[in-house]
Parts: sequence; structure tokens; C-alpha cells
Amino acid sequence: MTAEVKVEEKQVESEVVIAAAVTPVEEETTVKAVVEEGEGEEVKAVEEKETKAEEDESKPQGVEKSSSFKEESDFFSDLKESEKKALSDLKLKLEEAIVENTLFKKKKVSPVKVEKKKEAEEKAEDEKKTEAVVTTKDAKAESSEAVVVAEESPKEEAKAETVEAVVVKEDEVKEEVKAENVEEEKKSEVVVTEEAKAEAVAVEVEEEDESVDKDIELWRVPLLPSKGAEGTDVILLKFLRARDFKVNEAFEMLKKTLKWRKQHKIDSILGEDFGEELASAAYMNGVDRESRPVCYNVHNVFENEELYQTTFGSEENREKLLRWRFQLMEKGIQKLDLKPGGVTSLLQIHDLRNSSGLSRKELWIAVKNAILVLQDNYPEFVSRNVFINVPFWFYAISSLLSPFLTQRTKSKLVVARPAKVTETLLKYIPAEEIPIQHGGFKRDDDTEFSNEAVSEVFLKPGSTETIEIPAPETEGTLVWDIAVLGWEVNYKEEFVPADEGAYTIIVQKGKKIGSSEGPIRNSFNNSGSSGKIVLTVDNVSSKKKRVLYRYKTKTGTSS
Repeated sequence: MTAEVKVEEKQVESEVVIAAAVTPVEEETTVKAVVEEGEGEEVKAVEEKETKAEEDESKPQGVEKSSSFKEESDFFSDLKESEKKALSDLKLKLEEAIVENTLFKKKKVSPVKVEKKKEAEEKAEDEKKTEAVVTTKDAKAESSEAVVVAEESPKEEAKAETVEAVVVKEDEVKEEVKAENVEEEKKSEVVVTEEAKAEAVAVEVEEEDESVDKDIELWRVPLLPSKGAEGTDVILLKFLRARDFKVNEAFEMLKKTLKWRKQHKIDSILGEDFGEELASAAYMNGVDRESRPVCYNVHNVFENEELYQTTFGSEENREKLLRWRFQLMEKGIQKLDLKPGGVTSLLQIHDLRNSSGLSRKELWIAVKNAILVLQDNYPEFVSRNVFINVPFWFYAISSLLSPFLTQRTKSKLVVARPAKVTETLLKYIPAEEIPIQHGGFKRDDDTEFSNEAVSEVFLKPGSTETIEIPAPETEGTLVWDIAVLGWEVNYKEEFVPADEGAYTIIVQKGKKIGSSEGPIRNSFNNSGSSGKIVLTVDNVSSKKKRVLYRYKTKTGTSS
């Protein structure tokens, strides 16, 4: 059963997405910089504008997906030649490191090298001593010549004094050279000894850390390439993309991540209990258009002073907050299918409605720390970071955080002011998966709807739209959801019986609906009378309106 929709005119759809000042230009969008002046400072906002071709609106349309973002393929055959080579090189390095137990250290330093180093140092010292002896002999020769010259002098007293002076000088030179040699020898012995000790200690530390299990896994995916696990390429490509396919940098990033996880015991973090205090601050809810799990982060939760002090009042509690955030990330990753063609990333939504600005210093320090750790240890696990209900002070925060973010991370930021929240979310999430508080149809524990499709129509300024929902001849209940983005329309609901002699029943009398109104749900029992529900939307504003709706007919034999 389908709905019949009457549309008065054709029109062109225009979608607007607001992007942060740190967001680079995307391939399929035109970017326009907008500068707004605040109190003594300039606030920069970037708007991305996309214009669709003229559509035929004579019938309802399914909600169109956003084409502005597309993740790269994880299939080897889809990679560029340079990317294939980088992946192959990284797999070789990783295979060698795991098999040879060198994943967490450099090549093993043998103690024999220390002995060779000692021999080299001793040889160098012997050469120094030899040079010193030669210097002493030269000094003697010069003294002897002086004696000969003195003997030719007619005065015997001058000769005796010269000889005595030469002897004294020779003794002084010998003592000085000898002292220098002894001192240098002592210094060399100390240097060699200290270096030998240091190197011996280093070897000992490496011996403790060098054991690598050939069954080592990361996010339940075997890392040893020769095992042939289909998820290995997916994981390695994440590290390569985070480092622009620079093999050595990607390899170092992978090693640091493994060390970090071991140091912070991340593999056991899912079993930790952080209580219920933070449950409303971030949670997983629904999926996006590509079936990615969606994580909502609600920042105004920390406007509660008691919770704020409890969470940020001590270093221990701030560390607990970070671990709780890492646990949430691990829970999200458990929902992924880490193989080529699978769902391999999450969508993050950050709601800044009614949240404080820079006055919450500890909060933004924690946010920065979390971003840095997640960026370094969970590469390419977030497809987008969408900030909604963004106040103007956010642009100051983003400029402070920008230096700490990689260019790739910045490219995934999307920012929406309050008036554009639902419109922005619809680009990435279907209406039936957007929570009702954000303008969508998703309700907690909803028993009325399951997989019913959402349709949409567009109203030009001054136009009227009627949506007809057929009612069956048998007794049943009709349920519908409707939302108009930005509302500011006149709206009414009626039941029109099929019998021409019957009266029209007003379900919802006409009224003006303001821009802050959320989605509307209503129902009607036809009591066995066939006919139709007519929803009338009169666009009295000067702006084009986007209408979303869905419906369901429940009879005695359906649920």
C-alpha cells in the first residue's frame, strides 16, 4: 500500500552543511568561508553548499543518501599500485618482526660487541701513548741540540746552567706527559666501563621485552600476515592511511599502539566497571546509512556541578574518565566486521547543546587528551566526527585543538549550528535511526514501528502539500510519524471516509507549528470504515521545506 501525494510545483533542492574552520575542502562540495565578528575577535565558519538537480516531486521520494563522503576500499584489488606496495612492505616488516621476536625492540645487540668496543678503545689509547712517547723523544732531541750550542760557548758556567735547565725541562716534560697519559687512561677506562654497563643493561631490558607470541592479535584480528586472516589487511591499512602510506611511520605507529595497549591493559578493559554516572555522557545508539554504529557524546551532562567535580576533581578521576572512554571505543569496535567489504568504522556525534564554553577548563583538557590518544591508537576507526548544536565559542576551541590534529582527522570534522542539526544528521543517518530529540523518528523501546521506510517531499514557499494514508475496510489502527525540518507551517490531520455521504472527521485541527517543534506521532482507529487519513502541510514561510513521514496500518491480525 503506498501513499498518494499531490504536489503543486516542481522545485530545486538545496542542502547545506556547516563545516568547522578546520575542515578541509571535500571533493564534491563547494566551500565558502564566512567570517563573523564577536566581541573583539573574529569567528570563522565554513559552509559547504551542495545543489541537486531538479527533481520530479509528483510522487514521494525515499530519503537520499549523502554522497559527500566515501571511505576507501579495503580490498587489495581496489588499491593503487603504490598502496599495494606499501601494504606488502608493511606485511613483510611485521612478519619478520613477529617471527624474529623484534617487534618491540631494535635488532638484538650482542655482548660480544661490547668487548670489541673495549678492544677498540684500548687500541686507541695505545696509539695515544705511542704518540706521547714520540713527543718526549722529540723534546729530548731538541734539548740535546741546545746543549751542543751551549758547549760552543766560551763560558763553562753558562754550559752547566744550560745542561741543568735542559735536564729539568726534560723531567718536567716527562712528568707532564706521564700525568696526561694516566689521566686519559683513567677517563677512557671510566667511559668504556660506563658504556659497557649501559649496553649490558640495554641488552638485559630488551631480553625482557623481546618475546612475541606468534598468535598476537589486535581487535580480535591475527597480526601475523602468514596466518592469512582476511582482517589483517584491514587493520594494517588503517595504520598506513593514518600515516599517508609511509611504511616505516605506520610500522612505528603500530608498535606504539601495541605497547600502549599492553601498558594500560586495554585488552581487559571491557571487564571493568565504571558505574552508571557516565552512562548518559556517551552511548551507542543505532546505525548510519552505511550500517556503521553511531556513538552519541552529550557534553552538557557535565553542567551538573556534582558530576563535574566527581569526574574532574582529581587526577585519578580524570584517568578513570579516559579509561571509560577507551572502554566505550572498544565496545563500538566489537560491533564492527573487520574484513574487506565489512563495516570497519564508527560515526561519532558530539552534542554541544547548552554546554559551557572555555570556563570548563578541565573538561576541554580531558577532551584534548582523549582526542590525541584515540587518534594515535585507534586509527581510521571513526568515519566522521559530527558536532551538532554548536555555539560560536566552539570555533575558538577548535582553533586551540587544531594544532594537535592530523590533517586526515581534520578532514572528518563536520559542524552544524542548532538550526541545521537534523538536516546535517540526515546526510549520514536515516531518519528512522536519528533519535527524536535530534529531529528523527527513533524512540526508545518503540513498539509501533520496526523497518517501515521513510518518505520525503519538498514544499516551495507558499505551497501546500497533502499526504494521504489509505485506511482498510476492516477495522484497524493507522499510526504515522511526520516531521518538517524547521516547521513554521500550518498543519492539520483529517479522516476522510470513502462513503461520500459520511462526514470528515478532524483528527488534529489546523494550527501553526513553530520552528522548535519536534516530530509528531499520531494514530486513528477507523472503526471498520474505509477511507483515508489526509495530512495537510501549508508552507506559509518564505523558505523551502522538507517533509519526512512514515506510516503503518495495524489490523487485528497484525502487530
